[in-house]
Amino acid sequence: MKIIILGAGQVGKTAAHHLAREEANEVTVIDQNDELLRDLQDRLDIRTVVGNAAYPGTLSAAGAMDADVIIALTNSDEVNMVACQVVWKLFNKDATRIARIRSGDYIQHSGLFTDEDRAFAVDVTISPEQLVTEHVARLIRYPGALQVLDFADGKVRLVGTRALKGGLLVGQNLSALREHIPGTDARVAAIYRGGQSIKPEGKTVIEHGDEVFFLAARKDIRLVMNEMQRLEDPVRRIVIAGGGNIGFRLAQLLEKENQVKLIERDFKRARRISEQLANTIVLNGDAADEELLLEENIDSSDVFVGLTNSEEANILSAMLAKRLGCHKVMALINRPAYAELMENGPLDVALSPQMVTIGSLLAHVRRGDVVKVHSLRRGAAEAIEAIAHGVQGESRVIGRRIEDIAMPDGATIGAVVRGDEVIIAHHDTVIERDDHVIMFLTDRRHVEAVERLFEVPKRWRG
Repeated sequence: MKIIILGAGQVGKTAAHHLAREEANEVTVIDQNDELLRDLQDRLDIRTVVGNAAYPGTLSAAGAMDADVIIALTNSDEVNMVACQVVWKLFNKDATRIARIRSGDYIQHSGLFTDEDRAFAVDVTISPEQLVTEHVARLIRYPGALQVLDFADGKVRLVGTRALKGGLLVGQNLSALREHIPGTDARVAAIYRGGQSIKPEGKTVIEHGDEVFFLAARKDIRLVMNEMQRLEDPVRRIVIAGGGNIGFRLAQLLEKENQVKLIERDFKRARRISEQLANTIVLNGDAADEELLLEENIDSSDVFVGLTNSEEANILSAMLAKRLGCHKVMALINRPAYAELMENGPLDVALSPQMVTIGSLLAHVRRGDVVKVHSLRRGAAEAIEAIAHGVQGESRVIGRRIEDIAMPDGATIGAVVRGDEVIIAHHDTVIERDDHVIMFLTDRRHVEAVERLFEVPKRWRG
């Protein structure tokens, strides 16, 4: 697949890193900063083009005329939209055009991109800020979760959590889960112990400190989490550091049900967002100011979230909030090395905008009818939702029991969604046409093998 990425910023670099590792992809990256491109080319097997991503000459040099996918990820919404329009008008109407759109003003007028007479030829819009906001909100709604990921329009969720003493299943065989919660079906998709993947089997003993990923219907999530750790009380008091796009949207999303305080350093920005938020207390100050945090009773707060533009400020303020008694702290961190270091230390959750965003991109470049992709564990693992098309005899999965499907090592089918019915997968579950099949891959190098299983037969395409 020929893919052109516009922009070599944090999200663009992450996209290039993920896509270039797959042998079937030929990746070209465009950016105006030749130093960024040289650094990227030293690390990855890609082509690079220096220039303005919206200029026809630059797009032509990158091979836009026969590209399969254009992914516009520059820091400018306008450049991204114009680039997609130029590709459609001058070069290639068949390419899938994906654009990063940050401004809420554009996003709320979806007709710009979806109507028949749309203003811009953008097939898919991605807002990293909105994706991160929703990701943080899900973590807050499920205290104790490290990741909460939606599949099949929210009917099924994949939850990553830490097994801790006090959890009903900790110290027991995995097979005891059914005895503990009869009538409730769930599937442990993966277990990580000391950074290493352990195949979940009935005789596997859940140990304190294990990172456990499980699939369950939305209504059963809390019940299963209680098996892994003692259920925490619902979150009530939240402190947000940073009143930028993400901080503001998160406060707006949470203020109806929670007590929210937002700390913003810039006085004008603080005053402006205080006028737009109905129930949030907006404070002008530095979130790393110990006196300010103490005055605002950080020790009785349930969650602190560092969402400023500075990852160093996010880390320091979150660490300070934790030391002063805040129950749970999260910080937005762009550099993967920082995120991994911090999450294994003083922070409860390190939020990576690239990892949250990359899944939305991958879903549009996968073969077969892949409708959802979530990148996990810093890109080492993936969770995929694919639709089974075709008929028995032609499809590699339809009409087969799960135990008879040739899944690669480390790949498991966790759940099947059939219409409105959620079926937690067992060895004798049979895949039917149009089923949404949810899979977990502990090693993303096997993605292509999984894709081939769900490739749409030629007679069913179009």
